[in-house]
Amino acid sequence: MLISEIFYSIQGEGELTGLPSVFIRTSGCNLRCRWCDTKYASWDPIGTNRSIEDIVTEVNQHGAEHVVVTGGEPMVAKGLPELLTQLKSHDHHITIETAGTVPPGGITCDLASISPKLSNSTPLPGEITDAWIARHDATRVNLDALNRWTDHYPFQFKFVVATAEDVTELAALIGLLDKKIPPAKILLMPEGVETNTIRGRDETLIDLCKQFGYRYCNRLHIDLFGNTPGT
Repeated sequence: MLISEIFYSIQGEGELTGLPSVFIRTSGCNLRCRWCDTKYASWDPIGTNRSIEDIVTEVNQHGAEHVVVTGGEPMVAKGLPELLTQLKSHDHHITIETAGTVPPGGITCDLASISPKLSNSTPLPGEITDAWIARHDATRVNLDALNRWTDHYPFQFKFVVATAEDVTELAALIGLLDKKIPPAKILLMPEGVETNTIRGRDETLIDLCKQFGYRYCNRLHIDLFGNTPGT
């Protein structure tokens, strides 16, 4: 498997914020988000080819219960189903961080952290080729895949939000799904990779959470470590 990095830190986002976790970051992505903070695993994917046995051995050395498989987009990584099966055989709790564009297909997962990409993610002209812009916009939402994730796994929806208009868009998207999603399962995460930017959006997001019953999602790792690989 092409792996960008493996590191031991604390979960900085979502329902499990603060829990010590080993992060496995696969390299490669089927989208090109404008504000992506891990372009080394998506826009320009680099990494090291590692065996599943080697990955599991390194994860186990840390002695942590929780493992977070992220990317890039881990669901496009070759060998992922086998890796997850091996991790579960060692009694790890597995969170998969995914955009939800690829159906799960029966993989092992204890928490699906689903982050559908809103229109604010589409690259601007000149940032990347026109072909990639069109591909991103055409494939960033897959309702069938999202329905399969929510039908078969514990889940949270984590949306990157910059403005109140983004919340109107995400509410429309959630309304297209087959099941009613409890507001507390919808997390609003401020867009930004610097503390000042994130804090500048707090008031708007908190007001929106109070209005709609959504959950505010901090980016704790940015506060603690900055936008730094391996944290």
